Amino acid sequence: MADIVQVVEVPGAPYGVTAGPDGALWFTLVAQGMIGRYGDGVVRTFALDPADGQPTVIVTGPDDALWFTEFQGGRLGRITAEGDVTGIALDGPYGACSGPDGALWFTELQSGRVGRLAADGTIDRVDIEGMPSMITTGSDGALWFTVNQGNAIGRVDRDLARTVYPVPTPAAAPVGITAGPDGAVWFTEIGAGAIGRIDTDGTVTEFALPDPAARPHAIVTGPDGALWFTEWAAGRLGRITTDGVIDHLALPGAEPHGLTVDAAGHLWVAMESGALVEVSP
Repeated sequence: MADIVQVVEVPGAPYGVTAGPDGALWFTLVAQGMIGRYGDGVVRTFALDPADGQPTVIVTGPDDALWFTEFQGGRLGRITAEGDVTGIALDGPYGACSGPDGALWFTELQSGRVGRLAADGTIDRVDIEGMPSMITTGSDGALWFTVNQGNAIGRVDRDLARTVYPVPTPAAAPVGITAGPDGAVWFTEIGAGAIGRIDTDGTVTEFALPDPAARPHAIVTGPDGALWFTEWAAGRLGRITTDGVIDHLALPGAEPHGLTVDAAGHLWVAMESGALVEVSP
């Protein structure tokens, strides 16, 4: 299915990971309160203040800086390639993504809101019941997000008009979400042990994993036109084609969380046991 290229040890528990605009990998160290960078074979870390903010998701923003959420610290943080950190106070932020409108979109899991941070610093929000979690831009130009405790997938237009689509399986607890290669949006069901697909008209299809206790977490579209996802409890990297064929790759270490694709088309997995794993599809 795929090959492990290398395992990069890092000083902490990486949770989120993204390919940065500088060609490096940027990641969060959730337990250590740090942001990490891996480039040119060197791992660097940048300490956050306070250190107990629990940085989680990290993405490249529309301004080519790195943006991250601190769930416990209540901050949407921004870090430059030089390591300069600034932030905006939010209520339990979790997911974030660059929108097609040049804004940074985010979720506030704790207070139940989806927000939009414009380039001029203006913030607009819409209320969403049920703990909105990860967020992505869909093929229709809208923002799509998982509603973890609401057992649903949500959609917000650029003008903040919202629609919520229930997930058929009870207690599926969707988390990760990404725009698929087929024009649909794909997501993980950590509670049900399944991968979901939702068309832009709201039609949901679910694909059960062979191991219902695998607890799939993050998901991305790979360079091969398939969807790749982490299995947090099983310690594996999963792959599903758009017609539902599933494969797995055992990973070294434990608790894979974040997942990204670099400029070379390789996958990188953040292992909370203390490493970044590079995989060639």
